Amino acid sequence: MTAVSVSDNPEQSRYEVRLDGELGGFAEYTSEGGVVTFTHTEVAIEGKGLGSALVRHALEDVRAKGLAVVPRCPFVRSYLEKHPELAEVTGK
Repeated sequence: MTAVSVSDNPEQSRYEVRLDGELGGFAEYTSEGGVVTFTHTEVAIEGKGLGSALVRHALEDVRAKGLAVVPRCPFVRSYLEKHPELAEVTGK
């Protein structure tokens, strides 16, 4: 069984997704004034749902912290379009 975990790595300004402990991708961000701007997402292992798990966790974490999101990254922007239940993090 494969284990997927997502965590914030504030030292590198990115959320990371791991598959069985191995780095499978990341979503880079900048954070300033209560706004988290996602700038770039990379997923090394495709077809396992890692990108979706990564972005969902990152958006839910930002929402739980009461911060707003600016989705500059096309992957994050596309995810938000497909999941309107998370769109309130953008303030729209």
